[in-house]
Amino acid sequence: MKRYVTLSALAVLFLFPLVWSGWASLKEPSNYLEMARFGEGVGTYATNSVLVSVMTVAGTLVVSALGGYAFARFDFPGKNLLFLATLAILMVPYATILIPLYVLLGYLGLQNSLVGLALVFVMFQLPFALFMMRNAFEALPRELEEAALVDGCGTFRAFVRILLHAVRPALITVGLFAFLASWNDFFAPLILLNDGASFTLPVAVVSMTQRTFGAIDYGMLQAGVMVMAVPCLVLFIVLQRHYVRGFMSGALRG
Repeated sequence: MKRYVTLSALAVLFLFPLVWSGWASLKEPSNYLEMARFGEGVGTYATNSVLVSVMTVAGTLVVSALGGYAFARFDFPGKNLLFLATLAILMVPYATILIPLYVLLGYLGLQNSLVGLALVFVMFQLPFALFMMRNAFEALPRELEEAALVDGCGTFRAFVRILLHAVRPALITVGLFAFLASWNDFFAPLILLNDGASFTLPVAVVSMTQRTFGAIDYGMLQAGVMVMAVPCLVLFIVLQRHYVRGFMSGALRG
């Protein structure tokens, strides 16, 4: 009984800010109408956020799955050093390298580009993603892969058709973290994007809530918070079972 009381209290504690934001945003329904008409339109900003998030998730999953499999199954010179170098990205302060990255994207022709922004997000997601995927592949019995090879599958075919399916919870966990990081990030889009038509939702929401002399329109701010929070909430509810399994199997083994 005490367990359910504690869990209920925690649920109320965590849900209260979301419920309060939703109620505050609905006190004046015109907030959503004003937000929809701001600048290029909320649809444009939402589309930009979706595109960046999809590219980030896809890039993170592809690179981390292939890299995690290689680190878990193959021996090659400098393997441990390369893995540690990848994890060392976590030690670099996020804000300190955005300006150098902005200059680098300029040389690559990707300045003020959603593709360039997605590549930056993928880079910052790789340490956690590779750590999770390496541990997930190491947790699989080698007999599973050997049986596939005996049945005539090549290494890559066994990887795609069998091993990826076996580490699906870890893939979902990595993808969910990549989505949340790219969907909610404010600082990187603010620095790397300079065209209003390319802004993502977090930058657009901050811009649309600014008023004269720095005043903030809190009603519109809460409306923007709800627009950004709903997709995250839906994904957590739909994927929570896989997320918990993937996080436990991938993180605890490390």
